[in-house]
Amino acid sequence: MDSLLKHMVDMTGHRDHAMLDLSAVAAVQELAGAQHTRVLSLAAVGPARYLRARASVDDGGAPRLEDEAGPGETLDAYPELAACLAAQGARAEAGQPGRHTMWVPIWRGELAATILEIARAAPFTAAEVHTIDGIVGVYRNFLSLLEYSERDSLTGLLNRKTFDDQLARMLQCAAEQESPLPGQPERRQKGTGHEQWLAVVDVDHFKLVNDRFGHLYGDEVLILIANMLQSSFRAHDRVFRFGGEEFVVLLRSTTLENARRIIERFRAGVESHHFPQVGTVTVSVGFTCIKPYDSPVVTLGHADQALYFAKTHGRNQVCHYDQLVADGLLATVASNDTAEFF
Repeated sequence: MDSLLKHMVDMTGHRDHAMLDLSAVAAVQELAGAQHTRVLSLAAVGPARYLRARASVDDGGAPRLEDEAGPGETLDAYPELAACLAAQGARAEAGQPGRHTMWVPIWRGELAATILEIARAAPFTAAEVHTIDGIVGVYRNFLSLLEYSERDSLTGLLNRKTFDDQLARMLQCAAEQESPLPGQPERRQKGTGHEQWLAVVDVDHFKLVNDRFGHLYGDEVLILIANMLQSSFRAHDRVFRFGGEEFVVLLRSTTLENARRIIERFRAGVESHHFPQVGTVTVSVGFTCIKPYDSPVVTLGHADQALYFAKTHGRNQVCHYDQLVADGLLATVASNDTAEFF
């Protein structure tokens, strides 16, 4: 009972999706005697549906966030889960020698974008299923509260308010890693090239889409691009709808080369996708490194300047702010700590 209460207190104390996911897998892992537990996202890319891990824990290990890129595993590889989702069931199970797996969809109305996967050697007892259901109920309630206040109603992406909070937190964490307390070793790993990145994505000629095909098709374009954003970036990156046809991505701890590759893959994926009725749609992207002592406005301004360069030099391309400055193609003058002009 003490362990259950401890996990419930931990889960209900978070106001962040990633920390809530970690608390959920830790609670299920211990209280259900699992060998492996994952929180999975279910997303659609065209007609196909994919599963991608957001958080996981192994027996004897610590809960961790997953950083896999790409759409993930196809739902077709999990026939028991696919049948459960089609029937809007409460759970699905599959057994084989030495491994028994249970999937619990987190339903919100008729949608289940999150699934809990629990695996162990033996089947689950009725008492363990009851415990899992209790944990899932608390997890579902707090996930719904977070998503109600943090999600864009059209695309399901995180909203502008959440972006402001997440960027401020990321800048604070970067500054803390850059400047350890006196007498403590510096925590940042020099030479790894891993940084945090901010990318601004804008749909090219989106007004023409609305004018020619109507706002319903325009909304469908935004929803499809939002789905492609979620499937293109890693589970622990953050994707936001910033307003209108503009999106923002926060990429955590990766190299410049990898950030550029992921963003370019997304841009190319949009260009090659056939949008119903509309046909071809392209996006322009500007991105920048998140520097510890820059304000959120300055950081966003750098990405916006790179985006503006992309939009005014042909569109349908990815531009890196620091590279543009280094090449002499973009010059900035800081007027104060909160705004820049070019």
